[in-house]
Amino acid sequence: MQLEGVYSVLPTAFHPNGDLDELSLRNVIDLFIRAGVNGVTALGVTGEVARLEDEERRRVLEVVVDQVKGRIGVVAGTTAEGTRTCVAHSRHAREAGATAVMVSPPRMPKLNSEAVVRHYKALSDAVDIEIVVQDYPPISGFAMEPSLLARIAKEIPRARTIKLEDPPTPFKTSRILEAAGDTPVRIFGGLGGVFLLEELLAGATGAMTGFAFPEILVGIVSRFRAGQVDEAADMFYRAVPLMRFEFQEGIGMAIRKEVLHRRGALASPATRAPGAALDRPTREALDRVMEWVEARTAK
Repeated sequence: MQLEGVYSVLPTAFHPNGDLDELSLRNVIDLFIRAGVNGVTALGVTGEVARLEDEERRRVLEVVVDQVKGRIGVVAGTTAEGTRTCVAHSRHAREAGATAVMVSPPRMPKLNSEAVVRHYKALSDAVDIEIVVQDYPPISGFAMEPSLLARIAKEIPRARTIKLEDPPTPFKTSRILEAAGDTPVRIFGGLGGVFLLEELLAGATGAMTGFAFPEILVGIVSRFRAGQVDEAADMFYRAVPLMRFEFQEGIGMAIRKEVLHRRGALASPATRAPGAALDRPTREALDRVMEWVEARTAK
């Protein structure tokens, strides 16, 4: 499966009591596939992976691969603080049928560039699978310079795909591609899609994010890649208010799950504690922005 286009980051579905809801997870996957995505990403940060037990983590990936049935790509988040643990997660992902793994630098005091390169090199040597380098400093605690990301791509052929979530992402996309030179690098924009058009203009290959209307992301990327830049821009500008609203720090996952619940994919919008729940003003604001966007994107 090609790592390009739109990869939707999956939420982990829960029943109101906090137990895994495998049927709703399957429904979300089917909704994303109908929307035309190129792949899905499981066990990401917004998939509440940090709130899953080890066995649940394995089960979620198994359900995702089983439901996808080879129709699209599957990226599995395998980030861990230790290289050995990251390798173990990645081996399971490969055995389960994932087509790639997504890995942030290990979180540790005084992490440096050499340690980061060694981490990805050890993973590449240990597991025969494509690696998506996740550049998300709030989680890793480490900001990777464009030159470091380009170096990883040059020295580790399996790690030539980047999920870029360190703004300003359009500017950083250009700097990475400049530093990479002739080395092919694929850059996915993240951040809820709020800079997708500008990322594409800067050379990004697509989007890897969890926006609850993936068909809009697919429409923007497909139009842009077909040379219909004005049409892609028009679609983007109509939808960006909802992207912005959904991508609110601390409550964004609860908003995304509420939208997917309203779309009939999730039986419950529940998040696991201590995840946030929506209050009345937020629900009312969501009503308004969804009405605004749906009226305009339907044209």
